[in-house]
Amino acid sequence: RRIFIFDSPQCRARRVPGRSRFLQSYSTPYHLHRIINRACQAPCSDDDSHATRSDMAPPSRWIRVTLHGRADQQYMSKLYAAAAPAQLQVRCAALLPYGLTMSATARFPVLPYLLACLLGVFAIAGFWYGLGQPVILPDAATPTHKLQCASYTPFDKDQSPFDQPFVPRAERMDADLALLATRFQCIRTYSQAGLETLPELARKHGLKLMAGAWVSSDPVATEQEVDALIASANANPDVVSAVIVGNEALLRKEVTAPQLVRLIDKVKSQVKQPVTYADVWEFWLQHPEIAPAVDFLTIHLLPYWEDDPAGIDQAVQHVAQVRQVFGNKFAPKDILIGETGWPSEGRQRETAQPSRVNEAKFIRGFVTLAEQNGWKYNLIEAFDQPWKRGSEGAVGGYWGLFDADRQDKGILAGPVSNLPHWPIWLGFGAALFLGTLLMGGKVRTKRAAVLLPALGAVAGCSIVAWAELASVTSRFAGEWLWAGLLVGLNLIVLTHGALALGQKDGWRERLFNALERRAGWWLAAAGFAAAVMMLGLVFEPRYRSFPSAALLLPALVYLLRPVGGPRREFGLLALIIGAGIPVQLYREGLHNEQAWMWALVSVLMVMALWRSVRKRA
Repeated sequence: RRIFIFDSPQCRARRVPGRSRFLQSYSTPYHLHRIINRACQAPCSDDDSHATRSDMAPPSRWIRVTLHGRADQQYMSKLYAAAAPAQLQVRCAALLPYGLTMSATARFPVLPYLLACLLGVFAIAGFWYGLGQPVILPDAATPTHKLQCASYTPFDKDQSPFDQPFVPRAERMDADLALLATRFQCIRTYSQAGLETLPELARKHGLKLMAGAWVSSDPVATEQEVDALIASANANPDVVSAVIVGNEALLRKEVTAPQLVRLIDKVKSQVKQPVTYADVWEFWLQHPEIAPAVDFLTIHLLPYWEDDPAGIDQAVQHVAQVRQVFGNKFAPKDILIGETGWPSEGRQRETAQPSRVNEAKFIRGFVTLAEQNGWKYNLIEAFDQPWKRGSEGAVGGYWGLFDADRQDKGILAGPVSNLPHWPIWLGFGAALFLGTLLMGGKVRTKRAAVLLPALGAVAGCSIVAWAELASVTSRFAGEWLWAGLLVGLNLIVLTHGALALGQKDGWRERLFNALERRAGWWLAAAGFAAAVMMLGLVFEPRYRSFPSAALLLPALVYLLRPVGGPRREFGLLALIIGAGIPVQLYREGLHNEQAWMWALVSVLMVMALWRSVRKRA
């Protein structure tokens, strides 16, 4: 194959740079006249097509040639050519500075287009099925085998403990306990506020109750909680199997160890049930003076929240090791694992990755080990609690064995899927893919025939994945607005990229020109979003999810097709994002897959910004 570059005399006379026209010849220059007539708008005479060759060396290497068409178009082609392409001077009235580069009747590359579309469909389907495919694991609970205990709070999905005054819904509690009675022998509570009728409901459904009192820095409220706990335990000795004075009060630094001991002694002197205190296992080691005051120790073991998080493959073994340490250190007192579990949604911490499948793996593996060793345990928690996302990030709201609508998440038994509604998200992805093809319209080159379906496939995965992530992580109006703006930006960039690859006539040409004039804005907006998110992940990462899917498409589009824009701003954004990459990787650890994905997207964004800076220069 040879590449002939035709230089219009009008271009030279007007000194207009970059207006060269090109033709590809698959034969010798003997057929040059016929090729010119096919490519030009007006026929060329024999005199017009007269040309001289400066080099006819045989093909020897690949070269990249940048070809310019209309003022608002740019074409690139990678062609097999001679070491120095043959330069032909052609006089042709049709080759004006703003004339067409290729024939308007160029063949539609059907085969590459269909093949790329087929691969795009397979990519989208494989992506969403891979996220949602069900996994089979050994069951932990069956109708004939109930588990020991689960944490229960009476909040519906639109309620929280911050609702004052909190008014529990009796019908909700009744339905909750009826459901839990099919899987558990008892439930654990954390406060007495609004739960006066709970012992009666537990009795109705055959459940035992480990009743708790909330201990805080407010001595009056604490006293009220303790008095209510004592009254409830004495009034319901057949239901209340144990009482828990305080939950992680030492962790929150709301009381001192001596104060806590006095509260425990008060309760022990007035009830017949065993009395305990519940806290993270490290705080029992830091305050061993609490142990003599309780009848048994209640420790919290949450591998995901450890200072050195344990991955799902090591999580159950980590629990077993800590349980062994406590069994030896505090013998002969019994040990209750008062909280253990795994989140089903949220950000990865080092090797600890939340997902429904991982939650099921942990719960089922832990229950098997606990029952083999005769451990007493309580699982956290019965139902997802959306209100916890406000203080703990997205991950805080997804520790439940059932979701906030009281639907089974598949954690205890049966197949489990990370994305049970994946066909719906697949439908959104397929719609975006089809919309991309329709927006681009008819393509003229093999390159565009491949890139347009590829663009649609990336959009069908990344934009929809961001929408799915936002649906489970957004906590308040500001975060929903931010997520919506990023979806809108992605759709604008997708439209811009599709029109750049496809035909440009009529409304497509007008829309493309409008988007092209503002192309720098879209890149600047994407770079700004990346910089803001990077700063958040560097300075306050604990409760933030990785937004890789939100910026993958803009980074790829403007990396492959640089645009003009504010050079200084592009450079500053690239500097902020680039400087944050090694810092966030260091903070997250080198085994965090989500952190590496965000780093990759950030690198692509930095490259896109830098290429646009150089284009402006």
